[in-house]
Amino acid sequence: ALMIIRSIVRMLTSRPVAATTGFPLLDRVAPVVHYGFYVLVLLMVASGYTTAILAGLNRSVFAHSGEPLPENFDIYPSFVAHGTIAAVLAGFIALHVLAVVFHQLVRKDHLLRRMLFGRRVINPIVTPH
Repeated sequence: ALMIIRSIVRMLTSRPVAATTGFPLLDRVAPVVHYGFYVLVLLMVASGYTTAILAGLNRSVFAHSGEPLPENFDIYPSFVAHGTIAAVLAGFIALHVLAVVFHQLVRKDHLLRRMLFGRRVINPIVTPH
């Protein structure tokens, strides 16, 4: 639900000019990573629900049927996918943290300021330090 709200807010609010890294290849990769977050989170939810359904967790956990949990969830391809997606998502998060550090400490372009609530400046004047 939060991802849906976030997507709607992102579509309906003004956005500042795209930030640049100073490297054209990285600038082309950035939107892919940003939209990749949405895709990965949706895939995590889908693979998690799929595993729960295949493993009968709705009966054993939520309906209190008394059925035992599976000894090993690795038998479900959706569980294996869930773990793989989690690893990729963790990599995306690490990449994002490195990008924030790069923008704040190397480029000094005040990128984090653009993400805060409040008045946004569409075309900020960035002065090099």
